[in-house]
Amino acid sequence: MPERLPITTYGMEILKKKSLPVKKIDNTIITLVENMFFTMRNGDGIGLAAPQVNQNLEIAIVDISCIEKHKDSKPLLMINPKIEDIHGEIVMSEGCLSIPEVRADVLRPEQIFLKYYDLSMNEIKQEYNDLMARVIQHEIDHLNGILFIDHLEKDERKKIKKQLSDIRKGKVNADYPLHIYSDDFHGY
Repeated sequence: MPERLPITTYGMEILKKKSLPVKKIDNTIITLVENMFFTMRNGDGIGLAAPQVNQNLEIAIVDISCIEKHKDSKPLLMINPKIEDIHGEIVMSEGCLSIPEVRADVLRPEQIFLKYYDLSMNEIKQEYNDLMARVIQHEIDHLNGILFIDHLEKDERKKIKKQLSDIRKGKVNADYPLHIYSDDFHGY
């Protein structure tokens, strides 16, 4: 039975680190991926990166099939993903399991060309667009130590400063287990 892992929250160091590439697939990686899907789905998320479950590895998952318009979308597992090309721009509202209760409009490329590896370490190259492209970019940002709020202008960041401070202090509600940052606030 998969395990529901606690989600790392804003302020934790692992969310600002560049993740390490996966060199080989073993039972530990397979179990991590199973637990990540279980955790994401039980947190009503549509994407999750390994640093969000306190693992410094280049693994991310996406499943947008819970959204009616995308119900036929297949879940995606990306190991060592790299965006090779981008096209267009679009602004959409984003949120993050690691930053509960915070949403903001973020400008991102509308279409991406992605290279990644599957659980058998087969290389895959694929084009994605719209919501799928956005969620993939959001998760790959996590693997590079970037949060969606890092894309915001200074004025937009000021609007959420109190919410971010509260998250760092553990004053946050979520319907899923959280791994709360515990040091004094020294952030943005």
